[in-house]
Amino acid sequence: MINRVLIRVKVVQMLYSYQLTRPERTFEQALNDLQASFDKSYDLYLYLIKLIPELTYVEERRLDDAKHKFRPTDCELNPDTRFVDNRLAQIINDNQDIEKLFRDRMISWNDDPVFLHLLLDKVRHSEVYEQYMQLPHTDLMSDTELWRQLLRKVILDDEEVEEQLQNRSLYISSEDMDMMGQFAIKSLSRIADGDPEPIRPMFKDHEDSVFGQELFSKTVRDMDDNNVLIDSCVRSERWDRERIALMDRIIMCAAITEFKCFEKIPVTVTLNEYIELAKIFSTPQSGGFVNGVLNAVAQELRERGRINK
Repeated sequence: MINRVLIRVKVVQMLYSYQLTRPERTFEQALNDLQASFDKSYDLYLYLIKLIPELTYVEERRLDDAKHKFRPTDCELNPDTRFVDNRLAQIINDNQDIEKLFRDRMISWNDDPVFLHLLLDKVRHSEVYEQYMQLPHTDLMSDTELWRQLLRKVILDDEEVEEQLQNRSLYISSEDMDMMGQFAIKSLSRIADGDPEPIRPMFKDHEDSVFGQELFSKTVRDMDDNNVLIDSCVRSERWDRERIALMDRIIMCAAITEFKCFEKIPVTVTLNEYIELAKIFSTPQSGGFVNGVLNAVAQELRERGRINK
C-alpha cells in the first residue's frame, strides 16, 4: 500500500523538518512523527473508500426527505434510485471486514455532514454522474466504473476535498492525495471482483514496514559523513558548496545512505528516485545538480569498496 516511493518522500520531508527544528525536537519525536505520517497516509486511503457508502447514504436521505416534504412532485415521489442502489457501494457497506477496519481505525465522515452534502452536489452535477444516470442499464461493472471515475475526475481533482482531508491531519500532502487516490481507485476493482483481501495492508511486507524508520535513522546517523562526501564531489568551479540548498543536501544524504546501507536496492533505482525528489521539492536546477553529485559519490564509494551491488 504505502510503497517505497511514498516512504522516501516522507523520509525526506521529515529529515528536512527535523533539521530545521532540532534541538527542540528530539530524534525520538521525529521518528514518532514519521510513523504517524505513514498512519495518516493509510487513513487517507481508507477515508476515500469510505466516501462511497457515505455519499450513497446522504443521497438516500435526500431522496427520502424530498418524498416526504409538503406537496412533493411526481419525480420526488418516484425518484431514480440508480445511484442509491449502486452495487459497489452496497458491497462495501455489507463487507464486515472492511467495516471492522473502518471502525478499528475510526474512519468516519459523521463529523462533517455539511462537507458530505456539498460534495454530493458536486457529484450530482458532474458529467460522470449524468452519463451514468443516462445508461440504458447498469451492472456491477458500470457501478464500479462510476466510482472509479468519480474519484479520479471529481473527488481527487477538487481542491476543497484536498483541503478537507488535509485539515484532518497535518501529515497529508499533495503527494499523499495523488498516490493514495490511485491506490483507492485500484482497490475498487478488487472489491467488485470479490477479492478476499481487497483492502491492502499499510505496507506490502515487513521489509517495507521498517524501511522508512531505518532510512531516517541511518541518514541522521551518517549526516555529517555524507555531507563531507558530498562536498568532496562538488565541482567547485561550477557550484559553491556553501550555497547548496538544505533540501538538496537532505535528498543527497538520504540517497547516499541507501547506497551504503541497503544492499538490495540497485544504485540506479536510488539515483532515479532521488533525482525525481529533487525536481519536486527543491529548485529548478536541483535535478541536474543532484544527478551529477550522486553519480560522482556512487563512483567514489565503489572505489572505496563501500558499494557492492
